[in-house]
Amino acid sequence: MAKDKLWGGRFSQPTDVFVEEFTASIDFDKRLYRQDIRGSIAHARMLGKQGIIPQEDMEAIIGGLQDILRQIEAGTFDFSVSLEDIHMNIEARLTEKIGEAGKRLHTGRSRNDQVALDIRLYLRDEINEIISYLDRLTDSLLRQAEKHLGVIMPGYTHLQTAQPVLFSHYMLAYLEMFRRDKGRMEDCLKRLNALPLGAGALAGTTFPIDREYVAELLEFPEVTRNSLDSVSDRDFALEFLSASSILMMHLSRFSEELIIWSTSEFRFIELSDAFCTGSSIMPQKKNPDVPELVRGKTGRVYGNLVALLTVMKALPLAYNKDMQEDKEPLFDTIDTVKGSLKIFADMIGGMRLNVERMRAAAGGGFSTATDVADYLVRKGLPFRDAHEVVGKAVQYCIETGKDLPELALDEWKAFSDRIEGDIGAAITLEASVNARKSTGGTAQEKVQEEIGRIKAGR
Repeated sequence: MAKDKLWGGRFSQPTDVFVEEFTASIDFDKRLYRQDIRGSIAHARMLGKQGIIPQEDMEAIIGGLQDILRQIEAGTFDFSVSLEDIHMNIEARLTEKIGEAGKRLHTGRSRNDQVALDIRLYLRDEINEIISYLDRLTDSLLRQAEKHLGVIMPGYTHLQTAQPVLFSHYMLAYLEMFRRDKGRMEDCLKRLNALPLGAGALAGTTFPIDREYVAELLEFPEVTRNSLDSVSDRDFALEFLSASSILMMHLSRFSEELIIWSTSEFRFIELSDAFCTGSSIMPQKKNPDVPELVRGKTGRVYGNLVALLTVMKALPLAYNKDMQEDKEPLFDTIDTVKGSLKIFADMIGGMRLNVERMRAAAGGGFSTATDVADYLVRKGLPFRDAHEVVGKAVQYCIETGKDLPELALDEWKAFSDRIEGDIGAAITLEASVNARKSTGGTAQEKVQEEIGRIKAGR
């Protein structure tokens, strides 16, 4: 018989043991216990306020739920697979503790709107924590930018030396990415922050519930407007997974830079020993395992997004058991993003620069070629003609084994008689960097302004 199930009234045969294990979600959804209890307490208060259940039952329910919360947090609560999920485990234990009153808690609600509530409450809490981790990371980037203002490094396109830039400007580029990530998380919060409880299984409830009161208790600024959509919507979870995928992509790009910069070929930075490992066979090795692992974990977050998109892509309204598959991708992504952000903030904070090596690399690869072209434009030559002149000068340098700053004035004159003795001062690394004073440029004064603007905005 299935009489031991809270839903077992119409069943005459017991659930197959393997089916019971296969369909149970308690192993992973038990992490929702705080949100489930918080939502149930708010629901009980509303039932009592509305006169749907007696006041004494409401008080017994709230007291029992608070006791259960303490048991779970003390590690003395026994979760049962036969009770399927966190909702049934808590409700069954409540009824065991307080008797008949516990059976009244589920009046006017369904597991469908209950789980929708729990996930929104849980994700709301976690997004706020993720935002705090993003703030920590951007703080680390800002401190590095301030500390190393004036340090010049090569900027790249196609991973080929392009133009000199400030290291601080580079750090602020990633800061911009993570600020956008924060904005996406905040936008996600806006859309998930609506109370679904009261939608029932799919059609609402016949009881005179007060959804707005529950929303106020649970700090939701609004209630959902359609009961069918309320229990079948997982857009908020998909939006979070999408925002998380973009965030992890940014971390992965940054990881790649740190890995390359740490190589003996680049030697731009050194990561703290606390974030690296050695080799079991090669004693000299110092491997950047943390950025490598973050780069690898990006793939699992992408996979979680695709997994939930695939679950949802053909589901009819309203709730379907398929939607139980929303939790593991969501939980895994939350854990991965939080861990990656936490470790990244600490790793960036302890990163050390090889300033001399960065500067030497910035001076190679004809990085000031564009500055020569700009110099010729200011002397009256059209840019396309200036581009051709500098291209020929670069070819000459390649053939003679020289770099542009090493050319004598008579060598420059062979390419254009507009070039004069001031060419040398125009193509130093400092001149190249500090000439770029347009908004968003790498000139030191603009970078300083940007650092100040970011700090003032906080």
